[in-house]
Amino acid sequence: MAGHWRGEALGGTVEEHWALPSAGSMVGTFKLSSNGKVKFYEIEIIREVDDSLVLQLKHFGHDLKGWEEKDQAVDFPLVKIEEDAAYFDGFTVRKISADEMHMFVVFEREPQLKEAVFKYYRVTL
Repeated sequence: MAGHWRGEALGGTVEEHWALPSAGSMVGTFKLSSNGKVKFYEIEIIREVDDSLVLQLKHFGHDLKGWEEKDQAVDFPLVKIEEDAAYFDGFTVRKISADEMHMFVVFEREPQLKEAVFKYYRVTL
């Protein structure tokens, strides 16, 4: 998962940068852009909590103004891990190959499940 990733989703170009794990966590950034303009950013972490993992993120507008309240984050607790996938409650990361990964994010559960699929490809610099 560590590295620079790019794909198309949500009507634009999506990019993620993930650092190697250290100190019991991983940190990443997300950017959605369309027509040469940033739509929003995210800061993401996967960290150890109570002998498990949680994926947490915070959203920021193009002007870096936060969407969530100051002390709030969007939390996705770990459900299970397989060899090529991590299932969090509402967020799945699946390794397709060394250079491709897919993420599935649930935006709504009721009245009907709405999920976005992000297909990322490794960017080599």
